[in-house]
Amino acid sequence: MKITAVDTCILTIPMQREMRKQFAHHKLVVAEISTDEGIKGLGTTLGFGGGNVEAIQVYLETRLKPALIGQDPLFVERIWERMARGESGKKHGLSAFAMSAVDIGLWDIVGKVAGQPLFKLWGAYTDRIPAYGSGGFVNYSIDDLINEARFYASLGCNYYKMKIHHPDPRENRKRVESVRRAMGDGMRLMVDVNQRLDVHSSIEQARMLEDLDLVWYEEPVNADDVPGCAEVARAIRIPVATGENAYTRYEFRELIEKRAARYLMPDVQHANGFSETLRISHLAAANQLIVSPHLAHELSIHVVGALSNGFLVEFMDWIPADLFEYPLQCVDGCFMIPERPGHGVALAPGAREKYRAA
Repeated sequence: MKITAVDTCILTIPMQREMRKQFAHHKLVVAEISTDEGIKGLGTTLGFGGGNVEAIQVYLETRLKPALIGQDPLFVERIWERMARGESGKKHGLSAFAMSAVDIGLWDIVGKVAGQPLFKLWGAYTDRIPAYGSGGFVNYSIDDLINEARFYASLGCNYYKMKIHHPDPRENRKRVESVRRAMGDGMRLMVDVNQRLDVHSSIEQARMLEDLDLVWYEEPVNADDVPGCAEVARAIRIPVATGENAYTRYEFRELIEKRAARYLMPDVQHANGFSETLRISHLAAANQLIVSPHLAHELSIHVVGALSNGFLVEFMDWIPADLFEYPLQCVDGCFMIPERPGHGVALAPGAREKYRAA
């Protein structure tokens, strides 16, 4: 089998419900890998809020695509190394996003050739993946936060994550406490700092929230400051989660060695694809740490489904019903992994034309 073509495009997806108050749209870079045996693989990477997707597509077209044509797509590891070593720079940012789309598409082909969903190819721990509702953006009112939390609760989700971006830590306390009071004991909360604070401020903010039984305290400091993250983790009584802005096993190794987090959050669409995300996840398992992937629940379910140390997938309800051919349904707070070969995600008929023109 040989790769004969890699077709890329950018889809612009308008946001739904409360999320419209924070983002007008997201953009999705799509890479469809064709082979001489008629089997195709779909790879995607998300430009959250629409950022950087044009540059990602150019990198795909000019740097990765020429290296793929003529290769056997079943040699995923060899192609991954070929892409990784073909550039002298670090495998971060745009290059990691582009490599992720290719790697996801290659694994889709492998699963289709094998006739198995990916989580079963990787060992299959579970086919039922619990999810947490995610959103809670800074420009939501308290009523918006509660309404969104109730929406996810209506789908059976027992967890909800909200941002704490207000410059006044007392206001963040008020917002989290209001949601906690409204939802009661049936829903546990996580909070996301999104790197907005320094070490001292983050510790002070966390201490104001420690009595609210939070599941985790996410990205407490700048993502590049691993020692600072570790200092926060040692100083507070809420478990730290981080990793959405780490791209390789080597960055995660540093997080692990410094005991900077209890929950690791690789993003399969950004952390150099399924291949590197699985390496990261197994490294986490060897160190008794939990993996809860960032975003892309439609893909992340396969990662969590293959892991004994997998926890939750992040469910941010931004995907319109007509984008994917087989939209996943959250039932009783969980996603069932489909039995379709590969990752099971396919663009719906007409979706490429509709959202490419948006």
